[in-house]
Amino acid sequence: MAADSDPESEVFEITDFTTASEWERFVSRVEEVLNDWKLIGSNVGKPPEKGEYTSGTWEENSREINFADFKFSITHHYLKQESVESEGKEDGEEDAFPLAMQDLLCMNNDFPPRAHCLVRWYGVREFVVISPGANCEAVISESKCNLLLSSVSIALANTGCQVPLFVQIQQKWRKMYAGECQGPGVRADFEMVHLRKVPSQYNHLSGLMDIFKSKIGCPLTPLPPINIAIRFTYILQDWQQYSWPQQPPDFDALLAGEVGGVEFGKLPFGACEDPISELHLATTWPHLTEGIVVDNDVYSDLDPLQAPHWSVRVRKADNPQCLLGDFLMEFFKLCSRKESTDEILGKNSVEEESKENSDITQALSKLTEPTAVPIPKLSVSNMVHSARKHIRRHRRHDQSPLNNDVLNSILQYLFPDSLGDKSDSNEAKATHSNPGGKNDQDKDTEDYNLFNLLKSAPSDSLTYRLALCICLVNFYHGGMRAVAHLWQEFVLEMRYRWENNYLIYGLAAGPPDLRCCLLHQKLQMLNCCIEHKRARDESRKESGRDRKDTTSCENGLLGPESGRQGGSGGSPGKSWDSWSDSEDEFYECLSDTEEMKEVPAEGAKGAKIKPEGRLQPNGKLTLLNSDEPLYIPITQEPAPMTEDLLEEQSEVLAKLGTSAEGAHLRARMQSACLLSDMESFKAANPGCSLEDFVRWYSPRDYVEEEVTDETGQTVVRGNLSARMNIPGNMWVEAWETAKATPARRQRRLFDDTKEAERVLHYLAVQKPADLTRHLLPCILHAAILKVKEEESVEDIPSVRKAIQQVTSHTSKHLRHPIPDFKKLEDTINQLMVVETIIARARSLKAKFGLGKGEKGEDTEGLEKFVGSLLEEPEVAVIGAGRGPAGSIIHKLFVSAQRLADSSDEAALLAPLEDDPNRLGGSEDRKPMGGGGGVPDFPPPAGREILLRTCVPRPAPYSKALPQRLFCVLMREEFRLAGAFSSDTSFF
Repeated sequence: MAADSDPESEVFEITDFTTASEWERFVSRVEEVLNDWKLIGSNVGKPPEKGEYTSGTWEENSREINFADFKFSITHHYLKQESVESEGKEDGEEDAFPLAMQDLLCMNNDFPPRAHCLVRWYGVREFVVISPGANCEAVISESKCNLLLSSVSIALANTGCQVPLFVQIQQKWRKMYAGECQGPGVRADFEMVHLRKVPSQYNHLSGLMDIFKSKIGCPLTPLPPINIAIRFTYILQDWQQYSWPQQPPDFDALLAGEVGGVEFGKLPFGACEDPISELHLATTWPHLTEGIVVDNDVYSDLDPLQAPHWSVRVRKADNPQCLLGDFLMEFFKLCSRKESTDEILGKNSVEEESKENSDITQALSKLTEPTAVPIPKLSVSNMVHSARKHIRRHRRHDQSPLNNDVLNSILQYLFPDSLGDKSDSNEAKATHSNPGGKNDQDKDTEDYNLFNLLKSAPSDSLTYRLALCICLVNFYHGGMRAVAHLWQEFVLEMRYRWENNYLIYGLAAGPPDLRCCLLHQKLQMLNCCIEHKRARDESRKESGRDRKDTTSCENGLLGPESGRQGGSGGSPGKSWDSWSDSEDEFYECLSDTEEMKEVPAEGAKGAKIKPEGRLQPNGKLTLLNSDEPLYIPITQEPAPMTEDLLEEQSEVLAKLGTSAEGAHLRARMQSACLLSDMESFKAANPGCSLEDFVRWYSPRDYVEEEVTDETGQTVVRGNLSARMNIPGNMWVEAWETAKATPARRQRRLFDDTKEAERVLHYLAVQKPADLTRHLLPCILHAAILKVKEEESVEDIPSVRKAIQQVTSHTSKHLRHPIPDFKKLEDTINQLMVVETIIARARSLKAKFGLGKGEKGEDTEGLEKFVGSLLEEPEVAVIGAGRGPAGSIIHKLFVSAQRLADSSDEAALLAPLEDDPNRLGGSEDRKPMGGGGGVPDFPPPAGREILLRTCVPRPAPYSKALPQRLFCVLMREEFRLAGAFSSDTSFF
């Protein structure tokens, strides 16, 4: 008792009914979203145009809302239309139906090919959907579904929103929705039934009509007419009666030598499988009434050949295998490999030599005995070729990544001049300047100059062909090992050509083209070195002949000359002087230097200095200190440079800083060419001055003025410009240090031997991944040209536009100093998409008989039809089953039916045109289930039946309101989507 009387033990529970519950908060949040989206009140709109649901723009807005801790997503879908201004009809429109209820009866957009499922089922142009969040469980229980529907109903009533509001229930894959739409005095309920199997009593139009009539429960007799729209969809999957037009390349013929090496210059193109997997034929009866057509469990009037509207869509194969895309992607994968050429092929074995010299007792005698080594065997090229033979001797035939036939074919394709006489200088120059046989007009085309945009190489160049060969070898002839093998052979060929003075085939003359990729610049640099070396050897031969004719053997050149003439065992086109890196090769002969030292002494004694290295007189100019003509000297050309050398030089000059000493040193480094020209000028014009040099070299820095002398006569006098008179001027310093040395005896500005070895070393150390990165611009260049070529045959506007975009994006990425290879992979994917589109176009043209090149009466219409199939989601067939396209589609289905039904191949060989009844109407058509013939069409894969009417509901005196039932009948799906309106004022 004491415990009971204790006030602390009593519990008082107070329930505050003014606090909002979670359900009320949820309803409030829905209302807030509807207000924010301005979906309150009535909306005015004109009926949608025919096909507007497909061609128009659909937009959506989304928000996240919570019911307690359960997340929902609320989304507003609407068709973007021009706003319609009301013209003083507010009074008349107060009782108008909501737009959604008007859309229930609209017939302009039945069966839209591309739209939200609710648009297809209910025909609405604007609606709101509440669905569970991304990671939330589905709303399955009946109580939760009813709670959501109650929330929707309250939110619509409180806000006055006339947009239908749907709630997604059950599992998401079932696409089950329930919803409501409210208007002034009217209400529409959206209901849905979804089953796995079609009930037998509702597997036809008559059974579905019974459901619709019982649902609307109209008490009127007779019942108002019901409008019926029907669509049957037939699927064609079997294309076996048509061969796939893509022909794979014949590599066996290529290896057998029947095709020739030119095939290495062609990238493959096309899909390896049919990129069109299915053809969907939709036969539509848009306007029927109950008494016109019969469709029940024993008979049907719905013959697809008699349908007034046919439309076709194609289902495209997912990611079909395409040759060009596979080539590019496999080539691109090499960029991420880390292995070097030595790691891939193995280092050069010297085991045989060690076995031959295994006797240790002979070791000292080998060191002390003199060995007679012929001069030609000291050449790098002979050592290279002996090493090549050594490698091939030790590598077993089955271990070689590339077999000899393939390797020889590739090398002949890369170096076609190797088949002829490479020592012929005229032929070498011809192939050097125009390797691809292209004339000047071809070189002005946009496609030829594409290398400038992509920073690759001209399409007729050696670099371009090398990229194609590397791509082909990587895909078909052994992958990365074959690539390393081919690159090793290529580098050896470059070494051989440098040592033997053979110009490299397929490179434009002149210095490296900085618009091209770095590898192309390196090869051009090597070619420049070979050109300089050949020119130097030719001039030596001429000077040797002159000295031999005018003097005796006292200069000592007769020995090597006679040795060169007698040594016919050497390689053709190779001079004696190029066998070793002598001082004379660098134009630094000691005898010449001694002569130059003695010249000033002779001049001091009054002896006349003999001019050397004159090219031609410079007009009528004479030297300022004498009446001798001013001669233009023979000078050295500036050293050609590749972009990496320019960048390296820029970094060195930048590191000198901005101090006076750094600036002075920078100027001296940059004045090497100036000093060379000054020495050549002094040699060609003995007794000249700096003013004479400036008059020829930089006329603007020699200022002439008219002055009056002591006798009063006007004479012209010249002086150096102000910048030339600055103390410490580099020109003055260079002039004072310059000696009278002709260009042929100067140290070379361009050391071709050093640069050539530098290039060859650069090529030799390239890994396959490095090589792939260098050649990737050329491969993308080749792929774009290939796609352009194939598109020009098919003439597809969308593909043409896509190619322009790909080219623009690729150019932007490749011109970046450090290309982003992830973005270049995206470029390859875009090219694969373009290739797939072209392959689809060819597939469709082959199926519709357009690939034979024949022009008929209906060819233009069929080409337009095929083009539309690629661009649009669904294309109407003009003339339905009786038009040219419809006849071909009918034949396709008949052939597929014969193939499916026939147990032998005889039916496939029978021509379709022999049966006149195949293309006729339905006068000889048997009822469903009757007759023993093979039907022209398979059973429909899907049947869609749309029933509409306008009746008073729920009472006879209620308003006549729209009622709609959309039925979907498939093999494993039965769906009824109904919208049933009722009068909330007179019920």
